[in-house]
Amino acid sequence: MRVKKVLEEVKGNDKKAFEILKKEGFEKAAKKQDRQTTQGIIETYVHHSGKVASLVELFCETDFVARNELFKNLAHDLALQVASLAAKDTKELAVQEFIKDPAKKVEDLVKEVIVKTGENIRIGRIFRIELGKE
Repeated sequence: MRVKKVLEEVKGNDKKAFEILKKEGFEKAAKKQDRQTTQGIIETYVHHSGKVASLVELFCETDFVARNELFKNLAHDLALQVASLAAKDTKELAVQEFIKDPAKKVEDLVKEVIVKTGENIRIGRIFRIELGKE
């Protein structure tokens, strides 16, 4: 219903409607930042070469969302990101361009899932291991 209403407001301009809805979604996500995240999952990724692996801790509010495919896919994408671009910490990870879609930052990807699930989501610890390197 909201999409239809926004499209009517902007007289069918898809790009303008998308930007308005995206902004509204990010505002909703920002309001959820203070909510406690005590559930979640740990996701691992091992590169096909077997020489690089990563581990990501991803938190949410409920175990219901932790079992959700959107949440699991986000965790997998974050683990892939850590293995590929070797972020040193979560702050560095958040501002990286997402490897599957460089038009997005990782933090935008997380916000999109926050909007879709209606829960706060937070990246916890991240680790990357490369064979022979410390």
